Amino acid sequence: MIQSLVRSAGRRIAPLAMGAAVVGSAFVGSPIVAQGVTMHPLVSDFEFLTTSETPPTNAQCHSRGRRCFGAQAMQNVYDLGPLYAQRLNGKGRTIAIIDSFGSATIANDLRVFNNAWGLQHMCGETDAFGNASACTSDMPKFSVISFQGSPPAVAPPPSNGTGQEAHNLWALEVSLDVEWSHAIAPGANIDLVTTPTAETLGVQGFPDMMNAEQMIVDNHMADVISQSFGAGEETFASVQSLLNQRHAFESARASGVSVFASSGDGGTFNTFKEPVKNPNPIPGQSVIWPGSDPLVTSVGGTSVCLDEATGTVVDNVVPPAWCQAATGSRETTWQRWVKNSQGVLIKGGLSGGGFSHVFAKPDFQNALPASSTAIGDMRGLPDIAWQADSRTGVLVYMTEPPLSGLICPTGIPCSAGWYVVGGTSSSSPQWAGMIAVAAQMNGGPLGYLNPALYKIASDPAKYAADFHDITIGNNLDPFAANLDANGNPIRPGFNASTGWDPVTGLGTPDAAQLVPDLVFAVNHP
Repeated sequence: MIQSLVRSAGRRIAPLAMGAAVVGSAFVGSPIVAQGVTMHPLVSDFEFLTTSETPPTNAQCHSRGRRCFGAQAMQNVYDLGPLYAQRLNGKGRTIAIIDSFGSATIANDLRVFNNAWGLQHMCGETDAFGNASACTSDMPKFSVISFQGSPPAVAPPPSNGTGQEAHNLWALEVSLDVEWSHAIAPGANIDLVTTPTAETLGVQGFPDMMNAEQMIVDNHMADVISQSFGAGEETFASVQSLLNQRHAFESARASGVSVFASSGDGGTFNTFKEPVKNPNPIPGQSVIWPGSDPLVTSVGGTSVCLDEATGTVVDNVVPPAWCQAATGSRETTWQRWVKNSQGVLIKGGLSGGGFSHVFAKPDFQNALPASSTAIGDMRGLPDIAWQADSRTGVLVYMTEPPLSGLICPTGIPCSAGWYVVGGTSSSSPQWAGMIAVAAQMNGGPLGYLNPALYKIASDPAKYAADFHDITIGNNLDPFAANLDANGNPIRPGFNASTGWDPVTGLGTPDAAQLVPDLVFAVNHP
């Protein structure tokens, strides 16, 4: 996500343990605002590295103060290898990725990505000239579904317009979502579902996206949905206007479709829509929707301090600096701020998390691991986490920037090629990929996951085996503009803790351990 507004049928599954309890008709602690909702992709930080179709070397990444992860290393970070050895790779299952606008070059970019990492190719890839690649009957399928049509990416106007229709940044989001859900579930089909706008104005953006998801659910087109977008709860005109958008989630629960959403990239800091280009902050701590919805599994972010060559060994030698300082730690919370060349602190990213102002604490959060951060009356998020820090980021291939005018955070126009990318936008599609693998093991979709995840975590032995509990770090905001005269945060964040916390939730998965336990749990509620 960029800044604080984010851009993420079948068989029997576990009965649902909770209804979607809603509190009040107005937001808790904040005024109702009568304005449209603008969402952006949750790509918080990215850097262009090379125009070559060959991925950048580790040395190239280190020279930028980063370590960069490829597909096999990230698979190892979360222990997917034993599942692949059992021929469990998502084969026969389908992931739906929901994004605005799409990307004209994604079919070719996916082909290059798969070549680079030796991954299974997909039927639906093309070469750089748009010629379809050869397909075989056993290949997974990549499809683009344009819901109500999706305009091509265009360069922003010289003034960058209102900054609310970021076609170019969504193109990077598309590459991230498609390539990395495939990296985790190389045998699964992928439906990229695109919509024609990201600006709601009460009648577009979010309604288009939710209607697209409704179409996916009603037509039994996917086992799992990933959403790497969102907006602060308070940006909706009223609680009811937010609730009107969640019909697809209610249908997904009833139809057995798992739904993920990024938790956000600003910690507890989010903004309203206006003034455009410099929107006002939402007062106090806030969270984003749909990540705050109890019907969604909310995914936070971490920094991974394992070696980028294998993803198996703690490496406190190479950049970034916080991994060099985190002696012996495989992961910390994603809470990273960077100074520019003038030594001025500039915004990096924070794992979004906190407590909803709309949804009451669901039943599944009544039982938490020992020593967890307490959850009061309201729904806590995120539920779980995955790598999100761009300084320990994933490598993404995209060739659309020359057309779309993508500008890197340095202010320099980016080129076509490899990027290192971060944000909870990276976390949600990779969790969706892992659940596609679980759905293959299950012989059908797992459906609504939250009760099963918390049931597993309430068992001390299973929690220790199935999750990496992230206990180092926080999502406190040290950005100068958000500090009071005494240097204290205007809107304090939260510290990581043992067990669940509002930074990384229950933690990150050990897939080889969690997936079979999750399959069992959804079938034995």
